[in-house]
Amino acid sequence: MNRLKISKRTLSGLIAVIIVLSLSAANALAQEGRSQINLQGTGVIIKDSDSGGLTQQATRSGGFLVGYSYQFHRWAGVEANYGYSRNTQKFSGTAAETAIQSDIHQITGAFVLHVPVETPIVKPYALAGTGVLVFDPTDNVRIAGADQQSRAAFVYGGGLDFEVAHTFGIRAEYRGFVYKAPDFKIGTLDLDKFTHLAQPSVGIFFRF
Repeated sequence: MNRLKISKRTLSGLIAVIIVLSLSAANALAQEGRSQINLQGTGVIIKDSDSGGLTQQATRSGGFLVGYSYQFHRWAGVEANYGYSRNTQKFSGTAAETAIQSDIHQITGAFVLHVPVETPIVKPYALAGTGVLVFDPTDNVRIAGADQQSRAAFVYGGGLDFEVAHTFGIRAEYRGFVYKAPDFKIGTLDLDKFTHLAQPSVGIFFRF
């Protein structure tokens, strides 16, 4: 089965497009106050997986998340995000143990449910959507043949926006990703199982 491979140039282009569209949309909708730019520091915690005597563990790490959201209704909106982190996937079995360090790029889109509340300061929300996680091995790998691999992902979560001012505030959020565990296109590392990535984060937002 063919799998999507994204070159570094293409990935950089996608990131640039997201940023440009976000800034353009924010500028166009400035007078409406429905657009928002989010900048967050993230944690990355991946669930251990095992199958057929093979175990996959991942180191915990940190990263960042940047996104643009548009609220088209009092209780509804949409959001697009790009995130980056780096960790090491460790594979161990009865015969050998190996590890692959990789950059993890996330590109997602989600529907956002804004929960109507009376307080003007705290604004809770929930989200659900889809996207892709791109696992790109670094030069610091311990196994030959490891290659970039993309995995489709379901994303869900929620959080709180704390308004410090009318156009600025603090965001605390949790995101969960469900996706098939990567094997970096090495058949002997294929667990053929779904896993879970937990991503708590905190950051700031600017509303336009």
